[in-house]
Amino acid sequence: MQNTANAAGTDGPELVDTAPLIEDLYPALAKLREAGPVHRIAGTDGRPAWLVTRYEDVRRLFADPRLALDKRHAAPGNYSGFSLPPALDTNLLNMDPPDHTRVRRLVVKAFTPGRVEKMREPVRRVADELLDAIEPDGRADLLAAYAGQLPIIVICDLLGVPQRDRRDFRAWSDALITPDPARPGAAKEAVGSMLRFYTELIAKKRAEPADDLLSDLIRVRDDEAGDGGDGDGDGRLSEHELTSLAFLILLAGYENTVHLIANSVLTLLDHPTVLQELREDPSGLAAAFDELARYEGPATLGIRRFPLEDIEIGGVTIPAGETVLLSAAAAHRDPAHFKDPDDFNPHLGRSGHLALGHGIHYCLGAPLARMEMETALAALLRRFPGLRLDVPRERLRWRPTIRARGLISLPVAW
Repeated sequence: MQNTANAAGTDGPELVDTAPLIEDLYPALAKLREAGPVHRIAGTDGRPAWLVTRYEDVRRLFADPRLALDKRHAAPGNYSGFSLPPALDTNLLNMDPPDHTRVRRLVVKAFTPGRVEKMREPVRRVADELLDAIEPDGRADLLAAYAGQLPIIVICDLLGVPQRDRRDFRAWSDALITPDPARPGAAKEAVGSMLRFYTELIAKKRAEPADDLLSDLIRVRDDEAGDGGDGDGDGRLSEHELTSLAFLILLAGYENTVHLIANSVLTLLDHPTVLQELREDPSGLAAAFDELARYEGPATLGIRRFPLEDIEIGGVTIPAGETVLLSAAAAHRDPAHFKDPDDFNPHLGRSGHLALGHGIHYCLGAPLARMEMETALAALLRRFPGLRLDVPRERLRWRPTIRARGLISLPVAW
């Protein structure tokens, strides 16, 4: 079947209701995937978008150079997204080559497996300190007290963010990722606060550099921006790119890892046999990571993309400039690629998950996310052998967004 829609996104197939994707994600995605490979939905900004649901299409399109991330390729009136100032929006999630290649090259060395492995012991100490704080209580909201604390400490230590400046970050992140309809101005306030925070932090680091990633990036920007700061040469960062990099590293390094850890804990509590196996042999966590990320990863959707030309996906012609959303969550449960995809089984060795992306936009911090989750789970299973949910399973609630998969809270006891 051939469907078309104009570049302004006003015509074309009727929009699919996204409410079921929030209420019961995987069954709703299964119905869409079975009905067809591409569907017209209301996107994360409320405007029409194309949702791609089948594994082979999603994986291929993650690496397709005809799909741009730069919002300048969006058709007029087609996409709004976050209203970020240039000082925060000039980041890798809004860049295509050659700018993406240049900027990514400057920061990728911070996240090599070797450098990340050197961080494992400090991360283990942080995990133990967080568990020390909650152990006497016998119960806690693990999302707030552990999964939500560890990543922000780790990424702030990496960037060199002073401890006193970390307290408001989760509120800012939540305001952007899961806006509260009762507080329509909260996201705009968070953006303003973040911009002031990063601008002041960079000024402090520039005046008093230290042994941290942000100081390194400032040195790269200042030493090589001999063009007056435009950042238009090889190996150069503009001031906006510098600020946006800090913003992206802190936001992405926090948000995704929080929910990767919490979702994984819930998955293991739902599968006590695997939980016991990993408690007895924590070395199995490295292999379990990929199955945990596939089965209940936080990345429901990839970053929105815009076709540079009319493109056919699964028999549907999508005009240039319209918004395309690639559903990793739907792809991960596609029976055409994964055997028994709705079952959690780390012993099957299922490969090819897209939780960290694919192609040139593969997650920059993937080694760090993997190490943090393995370390966080190992410490938790070692310390609390009686870990269990502290509320009935049906009372757990997921955040009301199709953008990402994350719990609102995770009450546990031990």
